[in-house]
Amino acid sequence: MKVQDKTLIKSLQLLALGLGTALLTLYNPLAAQETQTIKIDGSSTVYPITRKIVEDYQANLKKPVDIEVQFSGTGGGFDKFCAGETDVNNASRPIQLDEMEACNSSEVRYIELPIAFDALTVVVNLQNDWLENITVEELNKIWSLEAEGKITRWNQVRETFPDRPLNLYAPGKDSGTYDYFTEAVVGKAGASRSDVTESEDDDVLVQGVSQDSDALGYFGLAYYEQKANDLKAVAVDSGRGAILPSVETVEQSQYQPLSRPLFIYINAASAQKNKALREFIDFYLAQAPELVPEVGYVPLPEEAYHIDKVTFHRGEVGTVFEGQSQFNLTIPELLRKQARF
Repeated sequence: MKVQDKTLIKSLQLLALGLGTALLTLYNPLAAQETQTIKIDGSSTVYPITRKIVEDYQANLKKPVDIEVQFSGTGGGFDKFCAGETDVNNASRPIQLDEMEACNSSEVRYIELPIAFDALTVVVNLQNDWLENITVEELNKIWSLEAEGKITRWNQVRETFPDRPLNLYAPGKDSGTYDYFTEAVVGKAGASRSDVTESEDDDVLVQGVSQDSDALGYFGLAYYEQKANDLKAVAVDSGRGAILPSVETVEQSQYQPLSRPLFIYINAASAQKNKALREFIDFYLAQAPELVPEVGYVPLPEEAYHIDKVTFHRGEVGTVFEGQSQFNLTIPELLRKQARF
């Protein structure tokens, strides 16, 4: 046999082997299936809920799913989500009009699922012995644009307060907490002074307030609950008496206007083609009633999670919030909004 013939036979054998492998892959779904990843970003407020559910989900799987969980703030997360870079966006406020337009221009359809209630918590240092409660008007006086460089000492807020520096700590401008707080307190989202210590990481704010005796800050209830021994929550008076944030005052619709729903937004196309994402969301909604309070937030009624599941499996896209936050929203009112789908 000639050398050329041997080379030809060898080539044919290699080709047959390659075709055989390809056919095995074609008819073996397990061999053909690529690892499906789930990418999650967004709110640092919702992050502890999602992180806990991811941990429990992975612990219950024989083979872990590749799930990436990051936080860059609600707004920063929507930038990625509406560009099609993530599958889930954690959000501490509803999607806004400009984000709706961005998603629409990229043909990203989204499913809106409320998953908990939060009590946005105003906090001071433990050494602060002069502030037990504060009015919404005083919060406006402190945080408005006009206060920048002017309201810099505690006695400028209330005459009975000491003549001490007023050091402010707030979420960053990509945060949904920042948007919600400024709109609820100042009257316009983002219309807040900038001479403050800002961070998208709520743990940084917790640490800052706990180490600064002249501090005043705000963030989600769960971050306060985790460090309740190191911080003091301030009761907020919106005209009906000073109310401390708690699960009970949120459920009874007493802590206003700083109670708010928390959300996850799902990329509808990703959910349709990614089985791992569908199974994860089902697990999320099933476990949320138990895990949300463990993290430090207020769970929704079982009916709300049932509506979420129906909304998700029907692929109902869009929002019931018209591109803006709604203040003084109660849990029953949220249920009525969900039912619109």
